Parts: sequence; C-alpha cells; structure tokens
Amino acid sequence: MGVVAGVAALSGSGTSSLNGDELATISAASRSLAGLWELARHIDGHFLPYYLFMHFWTLMGTAELWLRLPSAVAIGVAAGLLADLGRRLHSGRAGVTAAAVFAVLPSVSYYGAFARPYAFAAAAVVFSLWTLHRLTGTPRRGMWVLYGVSVAFVCSTHLFAVLTLPAHLPVLLAALSRRELLTRAAPAAAAGCVPALVLGLVGYGERHAVSWIQERGPEVLLKFPKMVAGAETAGVILFAVALAGAAALWPRGRAWSGTLAAWLMAPPLLLLTVSLLVTPLYVDRYLFVTSPALALLAALAVAAVRPPVAAAAAGCLLVAVTAVAGLDRHTELRSANGRFEDFPGAVRRVAAREGDAIVFGQSSVRAGFDYYAPSGPAADVLRLGDAPQADGFGFPERSDVAGALRDRRRVWVVWRGAKAAGGKLPRVKAVEEAGFERASAWHSAELPGLTVALFTRSRR
Repeated sequence: MGVVAGVAALSGSGTSSLNGDELATISAASRSLAGLWELARHIDGHFLPYYLFMHFWTLMGTAELWLRLPSAVAIGVAAGLLADLGRRLHSGRAGVTAAAVFAVLPSVSYYGAFARPYAFAAAAVVFSLWTLHRLTGTPRRGMWVLYGVSVAFVCSTHLFAVLTLPAHLPVLLAALSRRELLTRAAPAAAAGCVPALVLGLVGYGERHAVSWIQERGPEVLLKFPKMVAGAETAGVILFAVALAGAAALWPRGRAWSGTLAAWLMAPPLLLLTVSLLVTPLYVDRYLFVTSPALALLAALAVAAVRPPVAAAAAGCLLVAVTAVAGLDRHTELRSANGRFEDFPGAVRRVAAREGDAIVFGQSSVRAGFDYYAPSGPAADVLRLGDAPQADGFGFPERSDVAGALRDRRRVWVVWRGAKAAGGKLPRVKAVEEAGFERASAWHSAELPGLTVALFTRSRR
C-alpha cells in the first residue's frame, strides 16, 4: 500500500509547474550551509530541518520530478504505516482500506508531489501514532526511545504538526499508570518536543514572515472537510463516514476512538484558537497532517460492517466513491497550472522583440523565469546580481525604474496575482510613472496565478 500511494501521488506531477513555494525550496537548498543558516535567521527558520535535507538532495539535481520525489516517498511511508495501524486497531481489511482511501485523496496527490515539508509532516504524525500503539502493547525501554524519536520527527517536519500531539493523551492516560506517565511518558515526550521549542522560538522571532495571513473566523471550519480531502464532495462524504468510524471504534477501544477523533479535529480547532487569540495563522495547508486520520476513521467505519464479505465490499465502494468524487480535482492537479502558478505558460506569453525589457512585480517571481527560461526572453533591466538576497527569496534590484527603462519602447511586466492586483504593486506603478501604459495582459486562470502584461511607451 505504501508503494501504491507513493506512485499515485507522484503520477502526473511532471506536467504541473513548480510554484513560488517550491522555487523557494530550490533557492534555500541551493545555498551554502552558512547561507542557509543566514536565511533561517530571517525567514522560514522553522523549515530549517527540511531545507537541510533538500540541500543535500538537490546536489544530485533540481528537476521537477527529483524535487518532488521525497514528498512522494513520505506519502508512501505514511500509507504503509497507516495500513499497519488500521490492522492493529481492527483488521488487515481496515488497514488496506485506510491506505487506499488515503492514496486516492486529491490532497494527497497535491502534497505528495509538492517540494515542501507537508508530506513529511503527515508521515511523521502517522509514525508517532503507530509508535504509540506499539508502545501501549509492549512498553519496553526501547519503545519509549522510539516514541521520543517519533515525537521529535513530528516537531521537526513542520511547526504546526505539533497540534496533533494532544491527541496522544487519551491513549496515554488510559494505558499507563501514573508512575509510567511521570517517569517514562513525560520524559520521552519532553525530549521529543525540544525541536518544537527551538523552532517555535525561531518562528516567533520571524512573525513578519506570516503577516500576509488574513484573520479567519469560526466559519472557516465549514471548509475543513474540503481542505483535508482536497475536494468538497469527497471531503463531506468521508467526514460523515469518519464520524461513524469514531463511534464504531468506541466499544472496542474508547481511548483510541478519542485519540483518532482528536487527531482529526483538534488541529483545526487549536490553530483557529491561536489565530484568534495571538496572531492570524490559520492556513489550510498547515492541516494536511489530519488527512490520514480522516482516511483511517472512514475505513474503520466500513470495516465494522457485518458480515466480513459486506465489509470488504463496503471498503471497495468507499475507495471508489472517494476517487470518483475527487476526479475533477485530480485532473486539475495534473495540469500545467496544477500548483496555481503556470511559469512555463507565463514564459511562453512573453513574445519579446529585440530591445524589450522585463520587470517583475515581485522580485521572487524572477526565480520561476530563471528556472524555466534561464537565457531570459527579454532584458532584465533591474537585476543587480544572480544570487538571491541573503535574508529572503527576492533578488537585489536597482531602484531607478525610469532610468532603467529610458531607452526602451516595450516592457513586459510579470507579477503574482490577478490582473487587477498589478495596480497595487510599487514596481508596476513605477513602470507606469516611467511613461508606459498597458497594451495587453494575460492571467493563468487560477488564483493567485501569474499575470503577464505588455506595457508600451505612452505617446503622451
């Protein structure tokens, strides 16, 4: 099941363009270790473990498929552990169904072929729950060490993956004595949480990096099923079945029923609480770690059907319905614009003539053109160097836009966002103030997407 899920996640990923986040991964991983540390001191410090891994991974190349392969492998690991966890909680049938449902989720196809740490976080969370189940069955010293390591993995993959750790409490409280809780569980969990403490302090010092996140209200929870599954219909169906799965597991094991339900529901509730009380932090992709819980609970629901033949049929039906309900999203994810920023399409739209210039509305957008058109379709008149800024993902640029465009008749301007967003960007305003007016514009259809506009010298 691990192989099936990994292959399913990676299938078709070569057709979708890298987006800005994945290009940021290349930018970070391509720096020296000293440069990577300098970047982490200013932005994305909580991604440092992932960037370190990708630093060595990209020594062998930065092709799209190669960049996304580690995430697909992580999805395979998550699916394999999920299958065994389902077997331990109920039966092999439940485990296979859980892994199959997980594999056909559109969200898994997205993050399983995405050069960011979200698939790693999901795998680490499943590993921690799998370790917890083994621990409660055979609480040997070696298992406590393994449990602490699994918690450390959760804390190192993504900062907000720690929101799944409170879900461990029902099982720990039910399975262990007070002495074991104090002398074994607490030290193991505390040691595992050290990375979260360090990365949390780093992230708190870089609050400016998440200033773009908008404040969300409780109504955002209504979209949670769609987010966790990657498709609205599939999410609603699976969420309803998952609730039935928690109820079906209750007679067999109340503690694990509570733990799985908390794994699914606690992260969005906790993240929303932090967002409302501290600072806006609620972003859908931070909650991908709950997708395995959705698949497992839904599988436990159909596995409880009697007789076993009917349960097997119900499991097959659940997988089929999930796949069909998410078919449109699967198709979209495997299109050129599947990651919502079609850089190859934007490059093709720049029909440059001799003497044309190009200006980027956000400096970091330049990285996409460097990757897909290294020779450059037009003269990058503002660029001051090949290396990105030491403290971010933008590039050093000259500020005198009018001077850079003095001898140009046409300038191509590329920015992230819709056509209307260009009027709010300082670089676009500077081009207009330099005596140019928009002659045409193209947008890549999805938001945020990319806009390519041609500006020509105004006759006025």
